[in-house]
Amino acid sequence: MRPALLTALIVATALFMENMDGTVISTSLPAIAHDLHQDPIVLKLALTSYMLTLAVFIPASGWVADRFGARTVFCSAIVVFTLGSICCGASNSLDTLIAARVFQGLGGAMMVPVGRLVLLRSVEKSDLVDALAYLTVPALLGPVAGPPLGGFITTYFNWRWIFWVNVPIGVLGVALSLRFIANLREVDVPRFDFKGFLLSGAGLLGLISGLSLIGRGMAPGLEVAAQIAVSLVLLGLYVRHAGGNEDAILDLKLLQIPTFFSGVVGGLIFRIGIGALPFLLPLLLQLGFGLTPFASGSLTFATAVGAMAMKFTASTALRWFGFRRTLVVNALISGAFMASYALFTPMTPHWLIFLALLAGGYFRSLEFTALNAISYADIDTPGMSRATSFASVSQQMSGAVGVAVAAVCIQLIQVGFGDETLVARDLSLSFVAVAVISSLSTLIFATLKPDAGAALAMKAPAREEGAAAAAE
Repeated sequence: MRPALLTALIVATALFMENMDGTVISTSLPAIAHDLHQDPIVLKLALTSYMLTLAVFIPASGWVADRFGARTVFCSAIVVFTLGSICCGASNSLDTLIAARVFQGLGGAMMVPVGRLVLLRSVEKSDLVDALAYLTVPALLGPVAGPPLGGFITTYFNWRWIFWVNVPIGVLGVALSLRFIANLREVDVPRFDFKGFLLSGAGLLGLISGLSLIGRGMAPGLEVAAQIAVSLVLLGLYVRHAGGNEDAILDLKLLQIPTFFSGVVGGLIFRIGIGALPFLLPLLLQLGFGLTPFASGSLTFATAVGAMAMKFTASTALRWFGFRRTLVVNALISGAFMASYALFTPMTPHWLIFLALLAGGYFRSLEFTALNAISYADIDTPGMSRATSFASVSQQMSGAVGVAVAAVCIQLIQVGFGDETLVARDLSLSFVAVAVISSLSTLIFATLKPDAGAALAMKAPAREEGAAAAAE
């Protein structure tokens, strides 16, 4: 097996664990809420607290990997993530569950971006799309297995076991990493931007947690507004700080690269809408339609099946249509599929729901692959660690904001219709709202040049000829 492919499959072990963890908890959210005597909408904090921790600590991941070695950090992160999973399963209240998710997030903040960094430094630019596809195929087994597994465990056993299944996977990931991954590190590591870390971390922490607290009376409205305002000020101070600092923890100068700007900023907007999906779907199917967690998970895993199918055709699609056309058209198609979920009713045949989710997952996966690749199209090797940190922060932030935006949409729709309790209509209309947000990303993608990312979408002839000569 080629070293790059082997590395991709090992890193995918960590992605498998993280992605399965996210999908099983989404499927089990209503059951966890019932067991902990909490409103299901309030349980969004179990999702956003993890994403929030990722957004705060991911900026340090690139520097930590350069300083201490990628393998050391990667293995340590898997251990922390696994211990956090054990603590989540042992939680008996919302507060302890949130604390355990934060601890779990400390591991996730280093685990996935550092693993991706190892891969990016191991492959040629012309092989990047294929390598990312190899990376995500095994990782997508997590979302495929997650919903039905989480639903089965929650329906027939106890939701706590959805976290404990991470233990054997974590042990396998550490064993493979120690055996096959080189402990890559940089010789000249710049000083750690501690001031930038505090400003960006506090700003992101306050902003995302403030958005998560909107509604449901979890905090006075004036306090929430003040928290969001202070957070925006802190982020503004970080922008000023980063402008004159060559070692800024989040290198804002990367946004001057058009392909990186489109991949990160356009991807942020697209993922805000898509990030709401794992939160909305289980609520609609279980609370709105009365399905069991197992029945719900047996339907929602269709999105991951569609995503897996796309990974085998992503390179071909990008070579045929190019990055700009693919990103623009596919974002609109993905938004249309998400809006169509508002048409689901308790009487809709399950096979039709399955097919709709399958098709939606197929097109969303193409968008994700294109975004992941175009973000690094014009990044040189020394800048990869900062670029991966920046892009990872954007992705996690969009997921947390997506859940918060979905929750706010539900609450506004409830108020508009005067619904005392959560009903299917409140959830259905929320799909339309987040679909519109996701589709706005086309305004960013349309600014790309027609040949943007061309080096990624096709093999470089000189490299191919050199490889053939070497093989002979």
